[in-house]
Amino acid sequence: MNAIQRCVAAMTFLGFLGAQQPMMAQRPIHYDESKVPDLILPDVLVGYDGSLVRTPGDWENKRRPELVAKFADQVYGQLPKDFDKIGFGVQIQPNHPHSEYSTLKQVAIDVSRNGKTQTMHLKLYLPKNATAPMPVFVLISHRDVEKLTADTENRFFPVEQIVNRGYAAAIFDVEFVSPDDPDRYTEGILDELYPEQKSMPNGMKGLSAWAWGAMRVMDYLEKDPEVDASRAVVIGHSRGGKAALWTGANDTRWAITVSNESGCGGAALSKRMIGETVHRINTGFPYWFSENFKNYNDREEQLPLDQHQLIASIAPRAVYVGSSKDDTWADPKGEFLSLKIGSRVYSEIYGVPLEFPEDFKMEVQTIHQRNVGYHLREGEHDLTAYDWEKVLDFADMQFKLK
Repeated sequence: MNAIQRCVAAMTFLGFLGAQQPMMAQRPIHYDESKVPDLILPDVLVGYDGSLVRTPGDWENKRRPELVAKFADQVYGQLPKDFDKIGFGVQIQPNHPHSEYSTLKQVAIDVSRNGKTQTMHLKLYLPKNATAPMPVFVLISHRDVEKLTADTENRFFPVEQIVNRGYAAAIFDVEFVSPDDPDRYTEGILDELYPEQKSMPNGMKGLSAWAWGAMRVMDYLEKDPEVDASRAVVIGHSRGGKAALWTGANDTRWAITVSNESGCGGAALSKRMIGETVHRINTGFPYWFSENFKNYNDREEQLPLDQHQLIASIAPRAVYVGSSKDDTWADPKGEFLSLKIGSRVYSEIYGVPLEFPEDFKMEVQTIHQRNVGYHLREGEHDLTAYDWEKVLDFADMQFKLK
């Protein structure tokens, strides 16, 4: 039994014991592997009642739902799915910077609840002269979408690169659902549609709101005859990568979920406590996660779950993690280990043959397998043409396009 297996087997569930203790001073940030504690991780395949997951039914009907519910309660906050009405307004925009190789649909998504309506906007680029429903990438963007899409040279959302590979390219700005701002994050669906969430310790915050937005995009994609919603990919970078993982965990309609350099609260294991920590992220971005998550500031060892279980909760649908060697803040080793440990569900429950290196090496590498993908590249924290190329290759493999 290797070290990871021993750690995983050592613990099935660790309850929260210290919420009433006084807060300690914040631990200093470090990047020293010798200071990383021995990993004692809750087992993906052992339920909270001690029962062992043995079949896909056990996983899909019991273990996966209880994991998603625990993450909602303790980390991300609730993700309400109820609303009274949804409508879509579509306009074809003939003149746009990417018109040489794509057709642009501007989509207004109107969602109503309790007499109030929130509108979010989606840009959907379709390969020009496409004749069959297209698989589609949806980017959860925390950067200004108007600026991104006006710049044909940007590589954060490279429309030409995506559509030339035979995919539709969709993007929405989180500004329309919950602004990425500590003072304004409620100015969207929290104020308009779900005000009751604001007073709950496990209520919706920014990341759950952004996941909600991606789910409403999927509602539209299912109605668009030019898009194959059964081959839809949700992708996000950094904070968007955290939201993408939470989207994929909650919404089984996504065929592939992609997290690029999502770090703490995303793909990286919180219990490693290296680079960005739970305390640091809750201090710097208190509007992303639920109030309950703050109970674990500098108490990661008391977390009753960790991010490998979030990755696992996407199974049996495909999941992809992209990392960068120089992005030590996001803990690339922790992202790799999280994917490796979480992917046990694919191999042990669904019989998907997977192979990972025994030990992590901080070197450029790509691991593309059935249902599970990973790459580590050179460079700093960003979503680049290299990242897109690797993810597009993975999607081709999953959808058997090449």
